[in-house]
Amino acid sequence: MKSLRLMLCAMPLMLTGCSTMSSVNWSAANPWNWFGSSTKVSEQGVGELTASTPLQEQAIADALDGDYRLRSGMKTANGNVVRFFEVMKGDNVAMVINGDQGTISRIDVLDSDIPADTGVKIGTPFSDLYSKAFGNCQKADGDDNRAVECKAEGSQHISYQFTGEWSGPEGLMPSDDTLKNWKVSKIIWRR
Repeated sequence: MKSLRLMLCAMPLMLTGCSTMSSVNWSAANPWNWFGSSTKVSEQGVGELTASTPLQEQAIADALDGDYRLRSGMKTANGNVVRFFEVMKGDNVAMVINGDQGTISRIDVLDSDIPADTGVKIGTPFSDLYSKAFGNCQKADGDDNRAVECKAEGSQHISYQFTGEWSGPEGLMPSDDTLKNWKVSKIIWRR
């Protein structure tokens, strides 16, 4: 009789709990996901996102394995209207995915939980990676023209974008002394 009363009391709680189960991120329940992100920036791409991934919402969502949500947009680049996707983690943009010819061509990683496979992540100081900018870095272009972009050592596809304090003239590179205090603000993978 006690178990029947207990079951009658628990039944409404169980039923109301089931109505919210669709918002649960079940991939977080996997034990291999408990100890940090397995998504990393490598020569091949970012996690399962590679140069062969179609620039389609479903293909990108499948490669992300439900850990993020997507929103798409359009912008102009070199006089053409192009499609892009923002990968959202909560209310923050974790990645921006661009493509051409139907597949992914560039991924900008903004999430500190997605490091490069070398261990470099958002917030890594310039001085930890480079002693000087010459031969490694150049001014970033476009919307990021206040930043400096440097090729990752030994990589053909990965670069790091650094930002920091500098009040010099626009269009000039900051000195190495200034750059040593700048930090990685974006990890960029290009096809």
